[in-house]
Amino acid sequence: MRQEKELLLNEIKDKIDASTAMILTRYDKLAPNTSWQLRDLLAKSGGGFEVVRKRVFLKAAEKAGIQIDASLLKGHLGVVFITQLDAMPSAKLIYKFSEENGKIFEVLVGQIEGKMIPAADLEMLSKLPGIDEMRASLLGLFVSPMSQMLAVLEAVMAEPLSVIEQKS
Repeated sequence: MRQEKELLLNEIKDKIDASTAMILTRYDKLAPNTSWQLRDLLAKSGGGFEVVRKRVFLKAAEKAGIQIDASLLKGHLGVVFITQLDAMPSAKLIYKFSEENGKIFEVLVGQIEGKMIPAADLEMLSKLPGIDEMRASLLGLFVSPMSQMLAVLEAVMAEPLSVIEQKS
């Protein structure tokens, strides 16, 4: 293997090792401006986007100890390397960005916490609410009965005053 390809292979392997999750995508007609917009958005959510040659990526993944079915990788390969512990914000961003830009991305497979996740499952997971939204819902469930009980007690306490006021 030539020295340039070896350097590229090692660079991709290092990115695989440094990431907590990856999302493999196929893209069509990715304009440079669109690519930069995606990279900027992903950087804010803890991810990075790389256009990678399939053969180099497969060899780098094999070196990193990850088995990827080569038959899944069709078309131009774009890889989202995620460095955050929570991979879902980046996954949501990929699906949203693809929708807004005419379905230019198709998610092929994802690797989260060392497990390969099919595209359909990853899309379903990306549609779930985020961790902050789930925390807010849980907090609302805890607070709601207490606030309703307080409203009932206030109504009971205000009722005799209301009756007296109406009588007079």
